[in-house]
Amino acid sequence: MKFMLFASLLLVVVQAFPLNKRGTGASISVNSSQDFCSYLPPGPGKSVSATERDATPFCTNSTTYADAFPPGFIKSAHFLRTPTYVQVTGRINHTVYDILVEDGGGQYDVKNLPQGTCNGLKHWVNLIEPDSEQFCIRCCQIKTDCNIGLSTYGCRRIVPGDYS
Repeated sequence: MKFMLFASLLLVVVQAFPLNKRGTGASISVNSSQDFCSYLPPGPGKSVSATERDATPFCTNSTTYADAFPPGFIKSAHFLRTPTYVQVTGRINHTVYDILVEDGGGQYDVKNLPQGTCNGLKHWVNLIEPDSEQFCIRCCQIKTDCNIGLSTYGCRRIVPGDYS
């Protein structure tokens, strides 16, 4: 009887832990085209889609929670501020950080990094597209400005902006 109780309790405890470990996220910021952060895979040689739950923040300047982007990784960055969101869109050189291009990229967001915030806001979306060498990040006051359910549509549709 004690064994059955112990086995049942052990089963409940094991099932309470998630099977897929999720990253925690960090408090990142988007302040200008010269001062912003973005998530990237936790190490070179990895794909974005495979690391959506285990991303690492990088910023234009190193901080206590993030390293600086590798030199030459950001090719262009364009900042936009509206009353309800801020964003940076632009181009990257995926070879500088050796991001794999096989899957076309992926999306980092509050769903997969639940403790992450952007400019202190809980709504944000960040896509990295190594095959087209584009990136985008948007921090939103209103949830609908940061649609996280459309990652396959890519940056140009989810975060319209300047990608030159």
